[in-house]
Amino acid sequence: MSKLVPPHGGGELMPLLLPEVERATEVARAKNLKQVPMSSKETSDVLMFAMGAYTPLEGFMNKADWKGVCADMKMASGLFWPIPITLSADKALADSIGEEEEVALVEEETGLIMAIMQVSEKYEMTAEDKAFECQHVYTTTDGEHPGVQKVMGQKDVNLAGRVMVIDEGEFPSLHGDLYLRPAESRAAFAEKGWSKVAAFQTRNPMHRSHEHLAKIAVEVTDGVFIHQVLGKLKAGDIPAETRTKAIQAMIDNYFVPGTVIQAGYPIEMRYAGPREALIHALIRQNFGCSHLIVGRDHAGVGDYYGPFDAQHIFDNLWDGALVTGALKIDITFYCSKCMGMATAKTCPHDKEHHVSISGTKQREMLAAGQDIPPEFSRPEVVKILQEYYASL
Repeated sequence: MSKLVPPHGGGELMPLLLPEVERATEVARAKNLKQVPMSSKETSDVLMFAMGAYTPLEGFMNKADWKGVCADMKMASGLFWPIPITLSADKALADSIGEEEEVALVEEETGLIMAIMQVSEKYEMTAEDKAFECQHVYTTTDGEHPGVQKVMGQKDVNLAGRVMVIDEGEFPSLHGDLYLRPAESRAAFAEKGWSKVAAFQTRNPMHRSHEHLAKIAVEVTDGVFIHQVLGKLKAGDIPAETRTKAIQAMIDNYFVPGTVIQAGYPIEMRYAGPREALIHALIRQNFGCSHLIVGRDHAGVGDYYGPFDAQHIFDNLWDGALVTGALKIDITFYCSKCMGMATAKTCPHDKEHHVSISGTKQREMLAAGQDIPPEFSRPEVVKILQEYYASL
């Protein structure tokens, strides 16, 4: 009997990828269906469906689920879900699709047919509807927010229905062993005898503050799952291949062997701050993690959210909403008096002795060709990042 947390909803994992022996037939059949092009976000969601990371969803949300998730973080069934998972289409295409008709979901950039969806509902998304989603999910309708931009740029009709994934494209093979599905991460944790696992979400190489957060988690759980974003990132972010090498260099040189597993998953960031912290925890519950490390400004962007809003939102959930909890950790920094990493809870010294560390600052220093001090990032990590920036 597994000692790991159960998948979200309390049932079994629900990967929506068709067994390999059946895929060729369905791919051939899908070529004769109407084709619905998908944005990079929607393509990412199909990959998440495929691996079972969105358990227990069976497909893209209908209007009742969309509205409930936006307003109250609840689907019509009462299931907790903090961010809507929807698919949009232009009105002409949507009008041509009949009730319960099957359509092929196609990656817009490549033309690859990835899934078949049986359309159970079509609902218009007016400008007011999109603003409603933005205000509730992102707490803003500011067009400068990258998540708001994506919502407001969606097409005018949402299509809902059950999804059957028939092709994941090159994504799994592109990332190799890094691409762990929830069933595989659970098997890896069980093999190590882990029952309490803390996930660390990252889209950046890990500097000393990140390392400190992960080591605190190692102290209070059985192990840490460093789980990085493999989906589309913002301009200027460091690509996954370089990031993976840098993270592995840190693990190999500064962690006790057997206390960390590095992996990645195909989500595309929404930058929804507190709401995104919740969906990150929900997804990690499906991966088998009992905790999500939530530090300063988790999944935030700009100044839209307070530094600890993503921690506070977990306190407002109702009983039974989520099993996976937040491992809340204060802002970390290097203290020259302590001669090491610390937080306000562990360091008594004035701010003049503190070195504030951030991924944004590190990227700026690297781009400018500046030396990165050892208080900021490990030399083995810096070497890999400097080689990447030198190649640009």
